[in-house]
Amino acid sequence: MALSREVPSLHDRGVQIHFPGDRSRLSARVSDGLAVAEKLTSANNKLVLNVCFNYGGRWDICQAAESLRSAGQAITEDSLSKALALAHVADPDLFIRTGGELRVSNFLIWQMAYAEFYFSQVLWPDFGAEELDHAISVFRSRERRFGQTSEQVVGKAQGVKAGDH
Repeated sequence: MALSREVPSLHDRGVQIHFPGDRSRLSARVSDGLAVAEKLTSANNKLVLNVCFNYGGRWDICQAAESLRSAGQAITEDSLSKALALAHVADPDLFIRTGGELRVSNFLIWQMAYAEFYFSQVLWPDFGAEELDHAISVFRSRERRFGQTSEQVVGKAQGVKAGDH
């Protein structure tokens, strides 16, 4: 199995591995192998590698809500965020979609709330450094408002409280 061949090398390089996704249909052998790899690399801190398989944003929200419900915990925005399969990583700032697709495709639905989107006609295998530099340049030129208006962002930067004029 490729996993058993690659994990020792990734561990030696300080990579922390996660396998977010629905494991319910996996064999015990494969599921156990994923758990062993995650446990072995859990203290590593050089890079986090998420290998998403059988993962969907809707599944993730449902499993998080069910986990909280089963534990008798209140389902709030904060508790749900912490129960998601990818709670261990920050929400993305930039989402790049290649190949001319103009949709998210059930990927990171919750986490995309304030992400900036960049759509490229370039297919993934051809998406190189030049295209990435362009996407980052476009991203850097945008005003990050996080659900606020431009006036609120400017006011916040100037120390003006909401309602003060």
